Amino acid sequence: MIKNSIIHLILLGLIVSCSGPEKVDNDKLKVVATTGMLYDAVINIGKDKIEAEAIMGPGVDPHLYKATQGDLSKFNRADVIIYNGILLEGKMTEVLEKLGRQKPVYAVAESVPENMLLPFAGYQDAYDPHVWFDVSRWSLVVREIGNSLAAVDSINTEFYSKNTNSYLNQLDSLNEFVTSRIEEIPEERRILITAHDAFGYFGEAYGIRVEGLQGISTVADFGLKDIANIIDIIISNNIKAIFVETSVSEKSINAVVTGCREKGHNVSIGGYLYSDAMGEFGTEEGTYLGMFRKNVNTIVEALK
Repeated sequence: MIKNSIIHLILLGLIVSCSGPEKVDNDKLKVVATTGMLYDAVINIGKDKIEAEAIMGPGVDPHLYKATQGDLSKFNRADVIIYNGILLEGKMTEVLEKLGRQKPVYAVAESVPENMLLPFAGYQDAYDPHVWFDVSRWSLVVREIGNSLAAVDSINTEFYSKNTNSYLNQLDSLNEFVTSRIEEIPEERRILITAHDAFGYFGEAYGIRVEGLQGISTVADFGLKDIANIIDIIISNNIKAIFVETSVSEKSINAVVTGCREKGHNVSIGGYLYSDAMGEFGTEEGTYLGMFRKNVNTIVEALK
């Protein structure tokens, strides 16, 4: 713990001492995004006008992530930094806020109006950061990314605007697909149980009850009482499948499966869901559209 704190302080000190981003020789806008979801939106909007990098890859939990020396190099080379905000990036938030004194740094999810954000239970004036699980809310974030790139690279404003609108049309089609598939699940079976409460926006948007063993952040711990509560929900609602997340340990969900069996109820693992991270870059699940479709297909096939 002490070692990590010292490294964190060193990184902050180096950021303050840096003079700014390195020059990009090919004149392309150098963009760094924290999460895969943001990175995917950035490359769909920026295309060949930008060079983009992601800080967090597949299977990475942003709640627990700490900035590294390599990340600092990426941040310093960047012309613009795109991050989620709403405290998703946890301990890296302080680093990003300090960088914002030197160069354009945008917390794009904070463009979602406050009345459209779900409260973070137990914390005053804190909100659930997982806005990408409602395609309509995510569309607002995508538009903000387009505006952010145009603000830094105004000569290409029309280019970014055109690509933003094209991508938003794809998101509209995705939203229709999700709504249609969820309707295949009988209403009494529309209960989604996962390792942590990342799917609140998904549940609200598409009419599914969501229960997470852990809270909104994986920093929160869970205990025997939490496991017992989830087991009671599963048995009382005769739920046949629950889900593991690719960026969260299976330990908690496996404990729930075992607890159900000890009480005479067989519940299966319905599959893996992408929550705080997408799939491998270069695959269908490594895109926002592909990740979302994969999640929905997995949920529907397991619950219907």
